[in-house]
Order: sequence, then structure tokens, then C-alpha cells
Amino acid sequence: MNNIRNFCIIAHIDHGKSTLADRLLERTKTIQVTEGQMLDDMDLERERGITIKSHAIQMEYEYRGEGREVTGEKPSDGKYVLNLIDTPGHVDFSYEVSRSIAACEGALLVVDATQGVQAQTISNLYMAIDNNLEIIPVINKIDMPSAMPDEVEDEIIDLIGCKREEIIRASGKTGEGVDDILNAVVERIPHPEGDENAPLQALIFDSVFNSFRGIIAYFKVLNGKIAKGDKVKFFNTGMEYEADEVGVLKMDMIPHKELGTGEVGYIISGIKDAKEVKVGDTITHVARPCDKAIAGFQEVKPMVFAGVYPIDPTDYENLRASLEKLQLNDASLTFMPETSIALGFGFRCGFLGLLHMEIVQERLDREFNMDVITTVPNVTYMCYTKQGEEKEVHNPSGMPDTVMIDHIEEPYIRASIITAADFIGPIMTLCLDKRGELIDQQYVSGNRVELHFMLPLGEIVIDFYDKLKSISKGYASFDYHIDSFRPSKLVKLDILLNGEPVDALSTLTHQDNAVTFGRRMCEKLKELIPRQQFDIAIQAAIGAKIIARETVKQVRKDVLAKCYGGDVSRKRKLLEKQKRGKKRMKQIGNVEVPQKAFLAVLKLD
Repeated sequence: MNNIRNFCIIAHIDHGKSTLADRLLERTKTIQVTEGQMLDDMDLERERGITIKSHAIQMEYEYRGEGREVTGEKPSDGKYVLNLIDTPGHVDFSYEVSRSIAACEGALLVVDATQGVQAQTISNLYMAIDNNLEIIPVINKIDMPSAMPDEVEDEIIDLIGCKREEIIRASGKTGEGVDDILNAVVERIPHPEGDENAPLQALIFDSVFNSFRGIIAYFKVLNGKIAKGDKVKFFNTGMEYEADEVGVLKMDMIPHKELGTGEVGYIISGIKDAKEVKVGDTITHVARPCDKAIAGFQEVKPMVFAGVYPIDPTDYENLRASLEKLQLNDASLTFMPETSIALGFGFRCGFLGLLHMEIVQERLDREFNMDVITTVPNVTYMCYTKQGEEKEVHNPSGMPDTVMIDHIEEPYIRASIITAADFIGPIMTLCLDKRGELIDQQYVSGNRVELHFMLPLGEIVIDFYDKLKSISKGYASFDYHIDSFRPSKLVKLDILLNGEPVDALSTLTHQDNAVTFGRRMCEKLKELIPRQQFDIAIQAAIGAKIIARETVKQVRKDVLAKCYGGDVSRKRKLLEKQKRGKKRMKQIGNVEVPQKAFLAVLKLD
């Protein structure tokens, strides 16, 4: 156990953690790196250049401590087993980071030498400190011409109060400083603590579905040991299994006879049903169970809700199975069944943010061949009726009647934005337009400012992040956490097509924004809905009051083409005949809303 080190890499998005992980794998001769970001094995991760999943891999490192000064107890020379977990940097995948942190004793805090400390760095750092992890600060990309390592060192010292000599300068591209990082991992990160002879306690921190082997759970042994063929049970679900195979994670899964305290590995026990494996559960022996489950991590709270419906209604059961398999791999996705008048049977899904929603949609399409329609995203509201009842509302169609409502409360977030001083003006304007309140501003260093705002979550779920990036030329970084619910003047905005409400397009919005939002939605839908043989009236309404209207004109045949002159009554007769036909067509015709229209609502300026 003294020769095991479990650590993860945390950083803001695009600070080069996956590239740095490649260099560590290369230096420890774990794998031959043939292309960039070896741990990002999903097509989507490669295409977008972001990490979506946390990836665990085991490395072996030969430590030589000669001539090295070490504060505290010096580790002995020899072979060390390093379990590395590479984590995502985007705020939407912070739950992945919290799970990785639960399985580690130390963390590499990677900061880009050209950009300095950013919002997500601070957020992930606090998460690691709360879990008592040993932090090793690393400045990456020091080979870049625009690097400013001295200023970034000052920022890190202000942030975590470490000594200047503890900060390692490295480059994921050239491999500079990689040996220093590996030595620091062995010297500074404590080995796992635990009792080899105690009853087995292992924490599940991730799981994947394999169509041949069933569900594979990844775990870290905290106490005791687990061997192939052991009878084990999952503490919270109470299900019992036989461990068909246990082993460690390299680039592939390597079977072992047994895993001891402090080791990270996987277990295959032929589990078929996705509901039986819960991330954060404890594995123990059937014969000698532990007294209590490991105090796991918090249940994830989704921030953004949207309906996901199959395009073909017969795919409903397939969609359920696909979502269950996806949930194994992405524990922050939540879903429950719901029905819609316009779209039939589907699921109400909870996501951590818009990027998360987009990724889930892409993965359903690529990994499970599911064509789905996603409705307009919205957040949870608390609705209080005049009878004093409290109701949680996830989508506008679940709202009680307007006459019954006493008041509605919406969730507010505390947002932290770090930016260059030049962009303070436009960013404040953006936040105040979104009904935000400035709490305070602090200068982090020279030209960098941290702004704190209280913002309604409903205002930021659609396009806030994109706008923030564009007005700050990509420099501002954004992080947030839920603060509280506050009363708000919200109204339900319905979109009617030929008098029929389309519940997939209805939204809850603030009273002051309702008219402009309704008008913009009608204009956008007019562009996107194809012309039919009859007029289509697109209306935005609040209750019974119509606040905006657009008309998609009908496609008409020129029935007067054959009339050359002659009496006007002949022309009128032909036009009246056409009018009667159009009227009959309007009664039986129905309007198809293209998927593009649902997505366009998200990109309204």
C-alpha cells in the first residue's frame, strides 16, 4: 500500500491536462502515444477537443530519489503504482470531477501559463480542498511565446498559499518538467490509508456498459481486499453477485487475481440491469459485510430540464434502454417519463447545462442510433397556489391555472466571472440585462478581475455562456452554484399554430421580457415553418391575451391564368371556389414543426 499513489488532474477547460496526461503515460512507458489525447477515446471528445468523461489509467514508475531534497519523510526508491484519473474541465461536467476526487488522495492543479487562473480552476480546487486532497500546482504550456510564468506563479501563491519552489513548470507539448511532476506525485501525495484485514469496503466511482460482459463497475478499495470468485454485495441496492473478474485499468482492462486496499480497478459480475449499479455505492463481501456504507458524494442536482422524444413513437422503449445505458456512463443525467400532446410519449431529462444537453443528444444519435426531438430547455420553478400548496414545476405545461397561482419562485445562482479589466463594462451590461445583481468585484492580479453576480438560472440556461465568450473575445471564464429560490414575476408564454398550442415551444419567462420574446419567436418560426396549401397563423399568447402574430402565407395556384379579360364575375367565381377549397383544407391540414425550429429558439438573439 505504501507504493500506491492515486491522483487526478484538475484544470479549467483547454489548459492542456489531457496532453499532459499523454506525456505522463509516455514517460512511464505505459503506452506508446500514437496520437494526441490518448485518454479521450470518444469520437465526440476528439472532434471537439474537450474531455467529457473522466478516464482512469494505471502507470508504473521507477522512483530514484538520489540527490533530491524532500520536505518531510523521504519515500524509498523502487517501483510505484500511480493511478491517474484525467477529468473534464467544463463547468457542465463538474460532477465527473467530484466523483474522480472521491477516489484520490492528491490532485495536480494545472494552470495555463498564457491564461492564468480561471473560474473553473478555482471551483475544482475548492472541491479538492474540501476532500483533503494534497494539491500539486503545475504551470503548463511554458514553451508558448505568450507564456507569463512569473505572473501566473503569483496568482497560484495568492490562491493556495504555497511556496514558490513547490510550483512545477512544465509543458505537455515538449515534455519539459514531466519527471518533476512524477517525482512530486511520489514524494508529496500520501499513500492510501486503510486496513487490509477489515471487512471489504470499495467505493464505486464510475461504470460502463459492455454489450458482451454486462455492466463493468470501476471502484477504489478503501478497506479489505477483493479477489476473483468472491461473493460480493452492493450495499445500497442490496443485490448480491459473484466477482467473475477483477483487475486494473491500463489502456485495456488487465485481469488480476485480487486487489488490495488503496487499489483502483474494475469488477465484472454479469450485471444486466442498469438500475442495479449506483455510482457512489459500496461493494462489500456477503460472508463478512462492513457495518456501514462509505459516506459517498452528493446526489447530483440537474440545472436544466428538457423533454426528449423519439421521432418515431415506436422507438419509445429503445429510447428508455438507451438512456439507461447512457446514465451508467454519465451519472449526472436524470430522466423520467412524460407525455406531450404534440410529441407523444417521451422523457423529461435533467442536464447540468446546455453543453451537457447537446452532448447527450449527440451520444444518443451516435452510440444508439436514436433520432430524438428535444424541447426548449427550462429550469425548476416553485409554484405556490392560493390554497397554500407548494408545487415543483419542471415544464410550463405542468403549471396550475393562472387564476390559482399566488406567486412563483425561481432559482437564483451565485456566478463568478473572471475577466480582463477591459471587458468589465460589456460583461456588467450583459449580466444586468439578464436581471442580475452585482455582489462585489475583486482584483485577482494586475489586470484580472473577479466579479460576483446573483443571476436567475432561467436567464443563463439558453445563450448566456456563448454571449459571455463573444463579448470578452473568449477570455472570460464562468462558474456558478445554486444559491436560493426567490419570488419572481413569471408568466407562461404559449405559442399557438392555427389556434392550437404547441406545448413543446411554450416557455416560462419574466413579465418584462414576454412581449419581445414572443414577437421574436413568432418571427423566427415564420422563417422556419415551410409554406402549406393554407395560411398558418403563428401566435404568442399569455393566457387568453394574444401578444404577437405572424402569418405564413399559403402556396396558391393562379386560377385566373386562363381568364383573358371577360367579365369580373367569372374571375370572382374561380377565386371563391379556390377560397372554399382552402378553407376545407385548413380544417383537415396539420402543421409539421421541423426540429430546426425547436433548436432555433435556443439561438434567439
